[in-house]
Order: sequence, then C-alpha cells, then structure tokens
Amino acid sequence: MPVRLAALAAWIVGCALAWPAVAADPAPPALTLDDAFVRVARAHPDLRLFGAQTDLLLAERDQASLKPALRAGLDIENVLGTGATRGFDQAEVTLTLAGVLERGGKLDARRALAQSRIDALSVQREAQRLDLLAETARHYLAVAAAQAQADIGRLDMEQRRRTVAAARHRLQAGASPESVVLTAEAALARAEMSVDRATQQEHAARQHLAALWGERDPAFLLAAADPLLTPAVPELEELAAWLERTPELAGFVGEQRIREARLQLARSAATPDLDWQLGIRRLQESDDTALVGSLSMPLGGTRRAQPEIRAAEAELASLGLERESRDVSLYSTLVQAHGRYRVAQQEVRRTAQDVLPRLARAERAAQRAYSAGAISYLEWAQLQSEHTAMQRQQLDAALEAQSALIEIQRLTGQPFVAGAGASGQGTSP
Repeated sequence: MPVRLAALAAWIVGCALAWPAVAADPAPPALTLDDAFVRVARAHPDLRLFGAQTDLLLAERDQASLKPALRAGLDIENVLGTGATRGFDQAEVTLTLAGVLERGGKLDARRALAQSRIDALSVQREAQRLDLLAETARHYLAVAAAQAQADIGRLDMEQRRRTVAAARHRLQAGASPESVVLTAEAALARAEMSVDRATQQEHAARQHLAALWGERDPAFLLAAADPLLTPAVPELEELAAWLERTPELAGFVGEQRIREARLQLARSAATPDLDWQLGIRRLQESDDTALVGSLSMPLGGTRRAQPEIRAAEAELASLGLERESRDVSLYSTLVQAHGRYRVAQQEVRRTAQDVLPRLARAERAAQRAYSAGAISYLEWAQLQSEHTAMQRQQLDAALEAQSALIEIQRLTGQPFVAGAGASGQGTSP
C-alpha cells in the first residue's frame, strides 16, 4: 500500500497541469512541478516528523515486549530484639527471588497493540504526503495563474497602445478631440497597473511555494505552463470506486487493528497474574538452611476488568460509524469537485472555441473601422475591454478546473490523467 501511494504521489496533479520543461538560462533554473514535489518531500518538517514518531513507536514496542522483571530480596527477622532475640543469635535470613507469571496472553496483546500502531503510521505518512503534494500543486498553480494574469495584462497593454496611437493620429488629423486621447491613455495606465499587480502576486505566490521546503529568498523561475489545459477525467462512478482505496479510508483499517488490540489487552486483564517467590532461609540458632516459597493471585480481576473491556468494545463498535461518516463526507467532496471540474472544463472549451475567436475578429475589425472613422472610440474600447474580460474569465474557469482536479486526485490518490489536454483545451487567440 505505501509503495503504491508513493508512486501515485509522484504523479498527482502533475499530469493534469501538464507542465512541460523548457530551455532556460542556467541561472536561475526553471522549476517544474515534479521538482517542487521532490523538494517538499525531502525538506518539509511534517514528513520528517514521522521518522521521530517511528523511533518512538519502535521503542514503545520494545518496551511492550519485555516480560515482568524478576525481583531479588533479602529478609532478616528476629534480630536486635529483647530476650532471646537480642543481637543476632536468633536471626533468620532469607534470600528470595520473585516474579510475576503473566496469564491471559498479556504479552502478546501488548506486542500486537504496539505493532498495530507502527503499521498504521505508514498509512498516515502517505496520507500526509499526498496532502502536502496537493498543497504544493495549489501553490504552484497560484504562481502559474499570476503569470497568466500578467500575460493577459500585457496583451491588453498592447491593445491599449494601439488605441492611444490611433487616437493621437486622429487628433492630429483633426478628426477626434483630445479627450479621446486622454481616455485612451488612462485605459493604458489601468492595463499597466494590472500587470504590476499580477507581478506582485506572482512574487508573493513564489515565496509561499518556496516556504514549503524552507526557502526564504526564492530565485527559481517556473517552467513553461499552460493552466488552460483541461484533460479528460473518468466518470463519477469510477472515481467513487477509487475513493474506497484512498489513504484516508485505508487509515481506518489500521485504526481497527489498533482498537482490536486494545480490546484484546483489556480482556487479558480479566485473567489474574500469579505472583511467585522462591528463596533460601538460614536459621542462625541451629545453623540450618531451608527452602521457602509462596504463590499469590489477586481476586476479583474479572470484575475489575469489565469497565475497560466495555470501553474498548464501544470504541471498536464506533469505528464503523466513524468510517461511514468519513466515507459520506469524502464522497460528497468528490461529487462537488467532479461537478466543478466538468462545469469549468466546459466553460474553458466553449470560450476558446466560440467566444474568444469572434471577439478577436471583432476587435480587429473595430480597429480598422475606427481608423476609417466608421465607429467611435468608445465602441472600440468596449470591444477591447470585452475581449480582455473574457480572457480573464476563461483563465478563472481554468483555474477553477485545475483546483477541482487537484482535489479529485488528492481524494482518490490516482494518477488517472494520461495525455493531459487530450480533451478540449482552451487557448486564447
């Protein structure tokens, strides 16, 4: 199970986002999503903490495997008294060795409980690993989204510069008032502000991403990425079947073993242990020696063990309800994420195929018409704004799809995306 999940973790989200490596300058290197995964897996303290927890549980297992210690004792009687017991003439010295004979399988129950906790830790680590990799993918996506926003802003700036140039040309020709030029220049300034804002957002997102592996001053560049790629995903029924094998539900198997081991340990307490003692006694008066021994057993052990047994049985019985509740919650989240992805995927595809090409042609036609004096500046500027707004709307839909896809893969733990972008992906003209 851990090997399979570790392999899946290397694939999670990476295929969906389809980040291809590109040639870059030697410094700084281009960071791919897989590179980010490796850095987080190597450096994040939440994963390194499991090593210390494993050492702790191994020590507890060794402690649980120890049998009760033997006890050596020395008893001296009839000394330093009065009469015949004055001094050491009547002394009786007994050297003893005592111990506890455990019954009811207590040793095996302790070992089983300790081992079950160790086994469950590996599943918890893989679940934590997938969560961290999904978080890494979200931060990586945030950086790519800021870059895409900046790219759209630069395209908008180019459109606004053309508008300013055309407005100035018409002003010089006496065909347009100066107010049109000033309005066009204000629109260009707003586009520049949008690029600056996206640049600052990219810087903040890169710092947030680098913080996952402890880097304070990130100098990396992202490899070329297209967040508009929206690959096909399986149907909800197939995803639900994979959900049954997710680490979050697999952890209930380990938890069931832990609770069963606790119940067995509680039941073993109902069988009382035997305290035994053997020794050699020397009688000072007669200079004789003799063997002594004793055997004792506590009474009422079964009655005293019943509350702990009932508590362990109730804890084990509640696990089924806990798993059922978690299963419902995970399925509900999966349904929501799958629906979000399909809706956003459709919007990205339709925008790329039906909306943006028409707006691009309309904007070019409006530029020609404005230069010819057939339309006003406001009509051309409105088309430019509509084109830019639709590009941003498409990007927002694509980011919504990628976010939902990350959640789907985190829930299922499956690298089901093969050939990212196989289904309709959107690219703005």
